[in-house]
Amino acid sequence: MRATRQVPGTALIAAARLVITGCACAFSIAVMSSGCATQGTAGASAAGGAPGAGGASVSTGGAPAAGGAPGTGGAPAATGGAPGGRDAAADASADTAGNGNDAGAGPTVVEALDISDVWSGHPVNFSLVTRGDQQFAAFYDASRMMTVAQRTLPAPGGSSSWTLTRLPTTLGWDSHNHVVLAIDSAGMIHVSGNMHGVPLIYFRSTRALDASTLTRVTAMVGSNEQACTYPQFFRGPTGNLIFAYRDGASGNGNYIFDTYDSGAATWTRLINTPLIDGQGTYSAYPVGPLLGPDGYYHIVWVWRDTADAATNHDISYMKSRDLLSWQTVDGAALTLPVRFAQSPIVDPVPAGGGMINNNTKIGFDAQNRAIVAYHKYDAAGNTQLYDARFEGGRWAVHQVSDWTYRWAFGGLGTLVFQIEVTEPKLQPDGSLTQEWFHMQYGGFGAFRLDPTTLHTAATIAPPLPYPASLAPVQSTTPEMVVRWAQDSGAGPDPAVLFMLRWETLPSNQDMARATIPPPTRLRLYAIRQGR
Repeated sequence: MRATRQVPGTALIAAARLVITGCACAFSIAVMSSGCATQGTAGASAAGGAPGAGGASVSTGGAPAAGGAPGTGGAPAATGGAPGGRDAAADASADTAGNGNDAGAGPTVVEALDISDVWSGHPVNFSLVTRGDQQFAAFYDASRMMTVAQRTLPAPGGSSSWTLTRLPTTLGWDSHNHVVLAIDSAGMIHVSGNMHGVPLIYFRSTRALDASTLTRVTAMVGSNEQACTYPQFFRGPTGNLIFAYRDGASGNGNYIFDTYDSGAATWTRLINTPLIDGQGTYSAYPVGPLLGPDGYYHIVWVWRDTADAATNHDISYMKSRDLLSWQTVDGAALTLPVRFAQSPIVDPVPAGGGMINNNTKIGFDAQNRAIVAYHKYDAAGNTQLYDARFEGGRWAVHQVSDWTYRWAFGGLGTLVFQIEVTEPKLQPDGSLTQEWFHMQYGGFGAFRLDPTTLHTAATIAPPLPYPASLAPVQSTTPEMVVRWAQDSGAGPDPAVLFMLRWETLPSNQDMARATIPPPTRLRLYAIRQGR
């Protein structure tokens, strides 16, 4: 997979995204280049709350399956225009005029373009992919229909408009049901989503780079496709497109990889066994595979006993050169599927120990050593951020934070994350920085870490990849939260980052609301990154 540049503040978007946790699993596809976090070329875009918005909404298990079924609770209200009465042209003018920084010092909007009004009753991740001069956004429109917008990037001084293709699947009241989009080596578009323990929902174009030709494909391989959740596309070591998903349910789910042959236009199973097997007793919730600077794909996961989010335990890690053969951090071969009894455990955090699935990340230091980030309770019962690194033949666990608050989470349905962690990222001076969100400590923050001890050397201000003027909610509907999705492709100008912005209400435990909020405007921003 081709690595792209590091984007300042990327971790903020990851930290605030709508994370699928609990009975969910998010495959967080990213690429690491020179130890710096960058976005992969075919992964899902992250979405989440803006600073001060109260945290990321998180699915935590036991939610009723809703994939593909029309939602209940009434029809959406009339669209009513852009959020808060502002339009894209006004946003672009205001944010290009200045961000309170010296010219070129901070991110600057160079284009703002309305796409469509979208569903705002609960958060669901959207996807944005740029390929050459073509750009695609996958989302749920105001009527909850899965929709793909396509445009041709304008020449300098030109204009642009979107063509919308609506796909025959309708979002229910379930924040697990994100939508993902990828483009294979032949230019065919692949879209999947709106699934929580339901048969595969997947579309593929019949013409290259033409979303209007997207057609429903009822099967990929044809087996283990009747209870799908958490789809993700990413690229394998040869550039081949890979589709990852969970087959089964919380407490009885297996993780499966399929690989696509663009010449034959067929999917086959990448390995003829699940990657991780809970044996009907546990569920594994992995983050990854993530391609590191060492040329390995890395996965970290937790095991969970039940649909109760409090029962996560035993964070584990493995790596692979080819996604076929997997090994422990010190190179010992693993037999697939990996089961709990043979799990390569990083830290034996017990159930009820304050660790939650998908609040687990992987970073790298200057020696390309993996650093596993997560949170758990300390000896006093407070929730702390921890980083684990393989040192001297063992995993050494380092406490990074010194917070005096206990996030006592648990139960079913969709929770709001009070704490989010991100991976340590290597800086040009050799130091490490690590961003986080803490509802009780003012929202977003960051630490500068000593690269030798992984102890906190200083608390620093986290960067933003967008102008601060875009952070506040624009909708007049109470309790709205800003959501962002970052381009997982590559635009023509490496200094310009494309992002989607929209607003939704917080999650509602995957239950219908009595009152349907008006839609909000989905808008694309092209943002030139500052120095």
